[in-house]
Amino acid sequence: MYVFGKNVAKELISNNKEIKKAYILNTLKDDTISKNLTDMNVMVSYLTKNEMDRLEKGNHQGYILEIPDFKYYDEKKMFSNLEGNPFLIILDHLEDPHNFGAIIRTCEAAGVDYIIIPKNRSVSVNSTVMKTSVGALDNVKVVEVTNINNTINKLKEKGVWIVGTAMENSVPYDEIDYKGSTAIIIGNEGFGMSNLVQKNCDFIANIPMYGKINSLNASVAAGIMIYEVVKQRK
Repeated sequence: MYVFGKNVAKELISNNKEIKKAYILNTLKDDTISKNLTDMNVMVSYLTKNEMDRLEKGNHQGYILEIPDFKYYDEKKMFSNLEGNPFLIILDHLEDPHNFGAIIRTCEAAGVDYIIIPKNRSVSVNSTVMKTSVGALDNVKVVEVTNINNTINKLKEKGVWIVGTAMENSVPYDEIDYKGSTAIIIGNEGFGMSNLVQKNCDFIANIPMYGKINSLNASVAAGIMIYEVVKQRK
């Protein structure tokens, strides 16, 4: 997969990650990143701005790196390691990679144990997610599952309480007890949680709205929910 951006390049180099090849803007030949990549024996191609833009339409800042595809954490291994009071985040068919990357950063900062995403019809770990998460992916276990509802049922069998997020038929998020094993579900940006996922929840939480809009950005909502769990577990 291709990733891009100056900070992403610095993170990969500082963590000594495998880099298959690098494409760098030809005016940056003598900068520190170029020299570090050369010292790592990474093959570097220097391209013009037009060539870089054709290779990656995002804001690459003059750096595009080819790295191995992201390796998701094994679902069976996750279930075998659910000890103590695990804290999980389930993303129900999130679509925006910027939201996903921001949620990954928050999860890493808050010490979330696992992030669960579906394999199909959902954002996956790509270059935008990696750039937005700014290094947090190295410290977070992202699990890709075939069927979210099957995974939810298995989690419930393991004693994990499932807390969904929606405005209807719900209670304020800070009235729920999160001290035990907990999985928080964040729904799709446009449609929220699917009906079946919502039916599988033990609790439905809402974040009170006092303005004229009736919803929050998914990554903001996730941050509020995550840190309520952190606060209660102190």
